[in-house]
Amino acid sequence: MKRVVLIALALALALIALPARAEEKTRLSVATGGTGGVYYPLGGAIANVLSKHLPGVVATAEVTSASIDNLKLIGAGKADIAFTMADSAWEGFNGTGKFKGKLPLRALVVLYDNKTQVVTVQGRKIERMSDLKGKRISTGAPGSGTELIALRLLEAYGIDPEKDVKREKLSVAESVGAIKDNKIDAFIWSGGLPTAAIIDLGATPGQKLMLLDHSDATPAMVKKYGPLYVEDTIPAKTYPGQEKDVSILSVWNILAVNEKMDEKLAYAITKTIFEKKPELVAVHKEAQYIALENQLKGGSPIPFHPGAFMYFAEKGVKRPR
Repeated sequence: MKRVVLIALALALALIALPARAEEKTRLSVATGGTGGVYYPLGGAIANVLSKHLPGVVATAEVTSASIDNLKLIGAGKADIAFTMADSAWEGFNGTGKFKGKLPLRALVVLYDNKTQVVTVQGRKIERMSDLKGKRISTGAPGSGTELIALRLLEAYGIDPEKDVKREKLSVAESVGAIKDNKIDAFIWSGGLPTAAIIDLGATPGQKLMLLDHSDATPAMVKKYGPLYVEDTIPAKTYPGQEKDVSILSVWNILAVNEKMDEKLAYAITKTIFEKKPELVAVHKEAQYIALENQLKGGSPIPFHPGAFMYFAEKGVKRPR
């Protein structure tokens, strides 16, 4: 009798355990950026489509300092998908700059290009990049891709960020607040168009938004750091009060993952992002630039994950020779 009771108890425990196993989820952390940029809303949209369309997947967008910190989270196994600028990914892959060792990174999707935006307001006596010397400026949040590109840009104009300016390290939203409060004179931001925080600045009564041309720095930066940067333009009327085109430089954004990510999972994520693109565009229009033709044309300086290649092959996108 005792044996029968024990068997019945074991069966009952097994039946209780079955639903728990059936409900096990694959949880994905999407490392994005600050709330005032593009990474966070677009990352939230990607997390939503993955949770909605991939059975058993629960994805969550995390607020971070962006590119460099995101890549470190991937390397430490604390994030699964990272938004990053290509130049930051290249440094992480090679273990240079802010990285103490090579990270096991792979690209999943080339997203859209990040526009470098040098922002000030009328009345700060800043008309061109050389006028930043001696001013109070923000070079982006610590550990962000903005910080990396801002320091390189200042260097290209012969401005030492540690000696020639009073440097703050603020997110784009914090930078806008600091300009409004007259705590800084300008800030550098690398992000998509339009950036919500800069729209807010341009729409603020009593503030006349100004964006500085800087595309002439591109050749020097390409010569020193490689073909990561291209000359670009912010079209007139992108922001309130912006009456003319602004010549800038840009760099591609990519989604990066750990090289150890399961190939089938990487394939499923890539496929879902492309096939549910309209849902992403509905959240932020920069998602319109996620295109198959951009994937293998040099937008990513780091190798692609085999799972991404599997999807590209299905769609007839061939690896470059």
